[in-house]
Amino acid sequence: MEKENKNKEENEAIQKEEKPVKEPEKKQEEVKEKKIGKKQEVEKPKKTEAVVNAKNLPISTKDSAAICKFIKNKKIGDAIIDLEQVVILRRAVPMKGEIPHKKGKGMMSGRFPKNSAQNFIKLLKSLSANATHNGLEEPIIVEAVANIGARPYGKFGWVRKKRTHIRLKASEKKK
Repeated sequence: MEKENKNKEENEAIQKEEKPVKEPEKKQEEVKEKKIGKKQEVEKPKKTEAVVNAKNLPISTKDSAAICKFIKNKKIGDAIIDLEQVVILRRAVPMKGEIPHKKGKGMMSGRFPKNSAQNFIKLLKSLSANATHNGLEEPIIVEAVANIGARPYGKFGWVRKKRTHIRLKASEKKK
C-alpha cells in the first residue's frame, strides 16, 4: 500500500507540474513582441537606379534609336528640354544614313522626329518621377535602348505597322 500511495503522490505531483499552462503563453507573447520589433527595425535597401519600360509604342524604331543616342548620358531635365526643342522644330536629332544634311546646325545630318520625341518626353517624365521616388539626387540617363516590337498587320493585311520597345534607365551621377 505504501508503494501505491507513493506512486499516487508522484503522479499527482507530476500532474500539478503540468497544469501551469499560462507560462508558455506568456513566452509566446514575448516572442511576438520581439518579432514585431524586428519588423520595424528592418529597412529596405536603397535603390540606386530608376527604370522605365515601354512596350509596343507606335513609333519608328530607327527614330527611337537616334533619340536614344541623343539623350544618353544627359540629365533627365536636360533631355526633356532638348526633346521639346525637337518638337517645335528648333533642334534636329542627329541621324546616320541617307538623310539630308542640316545647314548651320553643327551636325552632318538629322531630322525632327516629332511623334517619337513626344512619346519620349512622356517616358522621361515618368523616369524622373521614379528617380525622385527612389531617392536619386542627380539622375543621369545611363541606358537608353530601342528594340523592334511585335508588328501587327494593318487593316487590309499586306501592311505591317511599326512598333518599338523602349527601355530607359537612370542612376546616380558618379563622382
